[in-house]
Amino acid sequence: MFRCVLSAGFLVRTVHTVLTWGVTLVLFLHDTDIFFICHSDLYHQENQWKLLQPLSFGLLVLCSVLLYFAVSLMDPGYVLSDCNKKPLPTYLEQGVMIPEAPSGMRLRRCGYCLLQQPIRARHCKTCHHCVRRFDHHCPWIENCVGERNHPLFMLYLGVQFLVLLWAFRLTWSGFQFEASWTEWLKVNIFLLLAFILTGIFTFVVALLLGCHCYLISCNVTTWEFMSHHRISYLKHYDSDTNPFDKGIARNLWDFFCKCNRVAWEQVYFRGTYNIV
Repeated sequence: MFRCVLSAGFLVRTVHTVLTWGVTLVLFLHDTDIFFICHSDLYHQENQWKLLQPLSFGLLVLCSVLLYFAVSLMDPGYVLSDCNKKPLPTYLEQGVMIPEAPSGMRLRRCGYCLLQQPIRARHCKTCHHCVRRFDHHCPWIENCVGERNHPLFMLYLGVQFLVLLWAFRLTWSGFQFEASWTEWLKVNIFLLLAFILTGIFTFVVALLLGCHCYLISCNVTTWEFMSHHRISYLKHYDSDTNPFDKGIARNLWDFFCKCNRVAWEQVYFRGTYNIV
């Protein structure tokens, strides 16, 4: 029981939740724009609409937390059984017929879970599963980002980025000026910590969001981008060539608007066997 409670996933999710609501509490208790709105005279009709700002901020924070737990806890696309493939030229490997790929590339069984890996899948040693369209294992959500949860992960990053930008501006609005640095630090210490945290995380999330948007527009995963020369189905191509690329518009449409599982073997072999 204690191993379950003190697992890495539990600790990471607890830290994320505490930091999120801790910073939010600091913003509501200090003299930020939200603090003044919440404590202003709301009986005046012209001020009533201003309640929408703290209410909207609180709902946006809640939405980001719910998205975080959804992405963190959901199945990223685990390969739980051998995949049924359409007939392709085959060869015999360890007594099992495996589809043959061009240029000597071999589709293989995972050396850890012994399941036949579909193209773009990879075994995660942390999660102990092969993941379809594996992108990366994210330590902040303590889960893999794969075919099933990657779109939701992007939505989470977008909402989180909006929350952090808003929180960064609110922390700046709450600083009070004092006669000395010692007095200033006493008054603003928690606000300063919130300012530093939101600044760091805003930069990191913005970087992640930009990188993932670029990779998605090219239909490339983080793993494929970083290990192109070592991946069996890509190392036969130039670094600028991607067999899964359908053009920016089609890549974005397929990623965000299609929820069905993709047979990447058909996309990969389309130029060789005219399957699609």
